Amino acid sequence: MHKIDSRPSRRLQAVRLAGGSALLEAQALRFAVFSDELEARLEGAESGLDADEFDAHCTHIGVRDLDSGCLVATTRLLDHQAARRLGRFYSESEFKLHGLAHLDGPVLEIGRTCVDARYRNGATIAVLWAELAEVLNEGGYGYLMGCASIPMKDGGIQAQAIMQRLRERYLCHEHLRAEPRNPLPALHLPDNLSAELPPLLKAYMRLGAKICGEPCWDPDFQVADLFILLKRDQLCPRYARHFKAAV
Repeated sequence: MHKIDSRPSRRLQAVRLAGGSALLEAQALRFAVFSDELEARLEGAESGLDADEFDAHCTHIGVRDLDSGCLVATTRLLDHQAARRLGRFYSESEFKLHGLAHLDGPVLEIGRTCVDARYRNGATIAVLWAELAEVLNEGGYGYLMGCASIPMKDGGIQAQAIMQRLRERYLCHEHLRAEPRNPLPALHLPDNLSAELPPLLKAYMRLGAKICGEPCWDPDFQVADLFILLKRDQLCPRYARHFKAAV
């Protein structure tokens, strides 16, 4: 397992959450971030857990504070074989993924990534990324894909401004085209309007990920989701060390 000390009072360790109470911890953290903090409408909210049919088929990884024992970050990973048994990837509920069947290598989908607000820093993400790297390398996956979210409480101004910023440099249909099932309503914004990228989306872009289409509006989570695809052999060399990948 990987350890990074972000400061003397915090010792962080990556963990794999193998069902039972560990999975419940991840679901509780997700609920705290998505429902309590971001006001998402989740199924089964009365339980205080964010749980769905995909969880049982995913590998769940996270970051634990060794001093407090608390789980402070988590994400879940669904590979192509589990998606085949389920009949779909989670992303396919939001996007029609044209070309998915023709990708030249096994695919791993990342989703439900969240970090406790008190631990949203580079150290926590680095520990989580390192464990994700282990899963990628162990499975020999050629692609990492998933959704990165932009809050929509402003009616979509930030999401549209971010897309204006990203289209020229990061929009790519070479490997896959993601068609949103629920596109964002059109907004006419000034060309020079700027907006800050959410931390997770910024991290994906730095790694070398591409956006494969226009955003999808997710009313339950009150976000605009961008479909991202990261081809493992195109990892940005500067950030590849986070994934311990040979590039």
